[in-house]
Amino acid sequence: MSDKGRRKRLSHILLAVLLTSCGPHRDKKVIVIGVDGMDPGFVERHWTDLPTLDRIRHQGSFSRLATTTPPQSPVAWSTFITGLDPAEHGIFDFVHRDPRTHELFLSTDRTIPPRFSFSLGPYILPLARSHVESLRKGKAFWETLGEHGIPVTVIRMPANYPPSPTGNELAGMETPDLRGTQSTFSFYTDNPDETSRAVAGGLINKVEVINGHVDIRIEGPPNPLRKDHAYAAVTLVVDVDPERPVARLQVGDEMAIVQQGEWSDWLPADFPLLPHVVSARGMFRVFAKQLHPRFEVYVSPVNIDPLQPALPISAPASLAPDLARKLGRFYTVGIAEDTSALRQDVFDLPQFLAQSRMVLRDEQKLLRASLDRFTGGFLFFYFSSVDQNSHMLWGKYDADLLTYYRAVDISIGEVMRREPAAPLIVMSDHGFSTFDRAVNLNTWLLQQGLLAVDNTRNIDWAHTRAYAMGLNSLYLTGADRDDVKRQLLNLRDPENGRAVVETVTDIHAAPANRSVAPDLIVGYAPGYRASWETGLGEVPDEVLENNTDAWIADHCINAADVPGVLFTSQTPAPGEQSLKTLSGFILRLFGM
Repeated sequence: MSDKGRRKRLSHILLAVLLTSCGPHRDKKVIVIGVDGMDPGFVERHWTDLPTLDRIRHQGSFSRLATTTPPQSPVAWSTFITGLDPAEHGIFDFVHRDPRTHELFLSTDRTIPPRFSFSLGPYILPLARSHVESLRKGKAFWETLGEHGIPVTVIRMPANYPPSPTGNELAGMETPDLRGTQSTFSFYTDNPDETSRAVAGGLINKVEVINGHVDIRIEGPPNPLRKDHAYAAVTLVVDVDPERPVARLQVGDEMAIVQQGEWSDWLPADFPLLPHVVSARGMFRVFAKQLHPRFEVYVSPVNIDPLQPALPISAPASLAPDLARKLGRFYTVGIAEDTSALRQDVFDLPQFLAQSRMVLRDEQKLLRASLDRFTGGFLFFYFSSVDQNSHMLWGKYDADLLTYYRAVDISIGEVMRREPAAPLIVMSDHGFSTFDRAVNLNTWLLQQGLLAVDNTRNIDWAHTRAYAMGLNSLYLTGADRDDVKRQLLNLRDPENGRAVVETVTDIHAAPANRSVAPDLIVGYAPGYRASWETGLGEVPDEVLENNTDAWIADHCINAADVPGVLFTSQTPAPGEQSLKTLSGFILRLFGM
């Protein structure tokens, strides 16, 4: 070979080496554990009980992770996913409002019905399938990883429904139940003082038990093939032993025996859409709260069955069935801990904690299965239990809350033992604070002359210049922006003189997001939060009320008061300690 040829060959080898050293590391492993609601202050008060996290902070780093404005989970996780502010990714609250009708809708996704169909009696037969569309703008950082040939596994990432077709993904928060809601339980009782009614997060059903027998109607999806969209339903047959507190349950061909105080396993059921032709598979669990002398039975929200999903919960579609065949059925609804049942006194606290532990066990099984399948690239795994239990336990039942922190700490330790060489990140989307006083923001706007109501106390849209919907969102339709901000910052609690609002933030949304964007984000002081009525656009009598709900803690306040946590085995660079920049740190770990 000539000198010229050798020099040319050497230059090619050098170029290949440089490209390999500077390009993405396709054979590297990086693991991120997302723990919704993990609070840095709580962690710091319990280092001795959390040895894995304590080890990471000494061997790597620990810091507070700056969250989003507002610090709501779908907003925060959308920023982590995309590296964009809410003004750019377009998720501003748990719910948005239609600017024309003022109706509320889920901020993160929507179902698009088929364009063409034909009628047949009471049915509408589509000529194509409906599909679910994500409303989040921006590109998920792991899509960039996938484009560079890096394997991706994303398990239960919030604000990621439906899952994107990159690698292996299992949907998390915002995954609906089969009714299309964010979790609706059902409670059946023969209590003569009870009435059938809808409550927040559930349905109370009065039933009659005859000779120990009762047929329970379990509602599934609104039937998209019917013109009236009536709920498809199945019958759960319950036969209670006349002497002992035990019952036999049967739905279709599925049968179970439960004693009083026990949970059934998952009961799959086919909800008929077109009789004998089309059905939608769902599953539910039954809790026999009381069988003697009263009949009190709780039925969980009807979850999408991972063995036979009726809606898209994984990508590829085979992932959820594969996991369920290995692990057994598991909760698929986005928020599985049934806080609504506790808030409505259907569960007492021990019963809620027992149900919450079942959710945690599902998460632990999914984590182990994910590690079994993980051979390289990027793995994200999400825990919900700390967040949902913090809402119900914070500051009052800290010993119970600590058990969930410890369980997550143990699981993180298992990750470190199984993948000791992989860079590890443990992060949360926000922290927590007490929720002592509820703020009826629309009532305050009414007192300021900015909102008008009719004689039934509904908002009079024609004469309203500002209104609130969602937990932090404020909309202006003629009110002076600066004047509203000044008045809010001057709002004081007459009971103690404290400031109710710490920050009011302007939103300058990207053009594509302006129709749904609020004008202002209200950052409440610790101890305060928008009332549940404010979230729905209602106008109660009082501006401030004591919070007497079982939901005793929250994070939908001023973002600076509820930072998340960031634990890393490799120290991030300055500026990478926020949800917006954390994805850049992950990409950098892969040499990108």
